[in-house]
Amino acid sequence: MELETARLRLDALREGDAEALFRYRADPEVCRYQSWRPAILADAGRFISGQSALTAPAQGQWFQRAIRHSDDGVLIGDVGFCLADAQAEFGITLAPAAQGNGYAREALHALFGWLFGELGIHRVHASVDPRNAPSMALLLAMGMRKEAHFRESLRFHGEWVDDVVFGLLTSEWLGKGAGNAASR
Repeated sequence: MELETARLRLDALREGDAEALFRYRADPEVCRYQSWRPAILADAGRFISGQSALTAPAQGQWFQRAIRHSDDGVLIGDVGFCLADAQAEFGITLAPAAQGNGYAREALHALFGWLFGELGIHRVHASVDPRNAPSMALLLAMGMRKEAHFRESLRFHGEWVDDVVFGLLTSEWLGKGAGNAASR
């Protein structure tokens, strides 16, 4: 799966991405809300190696794609999704220097278009810690609705945390002009 937007390319993670991936995924501010964080550079390399073996998304397995600047190919983040019964859970991570530029919205707009269009997914959803205000704002900006707020339902990095679930149906995406409002 490769997707192009005006400024971005979503494609496979490469061996040469390990250092950049490690740098932002191990950043304490970035990994605070992430379930996977590399302890050492080799962890990032192993992650990329495992993802490189996947040629297409498969049911029940996370499929991670690089988010790159389309002009120079520099890795600025990653987005992943897991398919299950015509639904897709997703997550997105951007390097701190790439945050606040609309890249996450642009990448998710492309991903949603592909999931709802090409794969015929019925619903996408994401789980977020409500202390992660930028992620909550992003999901709302994408037209997603808050479906649930579970109090202290996850043991995460040694503490009990809340979990907020956001969802979006194909009909909602298409009803919003295939997400055109989300790409502005």
